[in-house]
Amino acid sequence: MIVPEQCPGCGAWDVALCGPCLRHLQGQVRRVEEAAARLDDVRHGALPAWAVASYTGPVRAAVVAWKDRGRADLGPILGAEVRRAAAALVPTLKEVTGGAELLVVPVPSTAAARRRRGADLVGDLASAAADGLRAGGQRARVDHALAHRRHGVRDQVGLGARARGRNTAATFGLRVAPAAPGGRWCLLVDDVITTGSTVSACAGVLSAAGALVAGALLLAATPTPGRSGHEVILSTGA
Repeated sequence: MIVPEQCPGCGAWDVALCGPCLRHLQGQVRRVEEAAARLDDVRHGALPAWAVASYTGPVRAAVVAWKDRGRADLGPILGAEVRRAAAALVPTLKEVTGGAELLVVPVPSTAAARRRRGADLVGDLASAAADGLRAGGQRARVDHALAHRRHGVRDQVGLGARARGRNTAATFGLRVAPAAPGGRWCLLVDDVITTGSTVSACAGVLSAAGALVAGALLLAATPTPGRSGHEVILSTGA
């Protein structure tokens, strides 16, 4: 039996993601580090972090369907928005990197998650981000420099900021034979940021190896309680 596709945001049939729900992912890149308390642990201040959208409503429904309900058809749609956002960030990033090549480093998923989902979804987002950066005139390439270094890590869902920090401690490390990140500019990429503990841990590993972490690009960010969104800094166009 063939089941027609359905928009995860509103339930509309025969469309992967309907126009009104898609618009929640379009329009503007947002600075979100102030809403991610754990990013304050990075360097001497909060690590710059940009998100395509707020992790609420149709966006949350789309991301959950893509990650956990086998909706691989949403991948190209979400990737296109990350690509567009990355291109819009090029002027900002060039001010930091001086035009030097940027290593786009995906936050690694566990092997079990990759097997369950049948793909490296965050790696796909990183590839989309690198494409967008190059389209905007920034030299960039994907570098899978990070890997999980600890088994038995709990799922982050439902954990508070401190618990997330403890859970991610010593979780990530460099791959056995990565391209040397020392002295290279890096941009982390992940799907969703909540407290920032995962991004902070990954940035710490890269910084300890001598890399220069320019910031992080996220597909979506959980808003702080009582707020529906984040400060807008750039328009990504229509």
